[in-house]
Amino acid sequence: MHKALSAFAAAVVLALGASVAIAQSASYTGPSSSNKPAAAGTYSGPSAVPLMTVKQLLDTGRDDQHARLQGRIVSHNGGDRYTFEDATGRITVEIDDDRFPAGQSINAEHRVELLGEFDKGIRKTEFEVDRMALLP
Repeated sequence: MHKALSAFAAAVVLALGASVAIAQSASYTGPSSSNKPAAAGTYSGPSAVPLMTVKQLLDTGRDDQHARLQGRIVSHNGGDRYTFEDATGRITVEIDDDRFPAGQSINAEHRVELLGEFDKGIRKTEFEVDRMALLP
């Protein structure tokens, strides 16, 4: 019984250690109103989805429209919400942890390209990110 309990305790410690290691592999390192880090990978190849500015998207975008944005993630607003900025304005973006480039930290100084879908509703307007790539 003691050996079984020790094996169980070791498994719990390993599982908790793995969770902490995953949680510590943050990809966004800029300003944040939350202490939840991000992690994981992305697609960074060519796309036929149109490149737009934040202003164009807010002024003429349709709900569920696919678009690409280029600019900077300037703050983490908590959970999977961030503020994205280009030369024309700012928009709230939703980025799941696994959308950040694997093994790369991103902060407010890095330029990124976001590929995703515009979510235009009565109460909220945001951009849901499907893919993210660092720009040179």
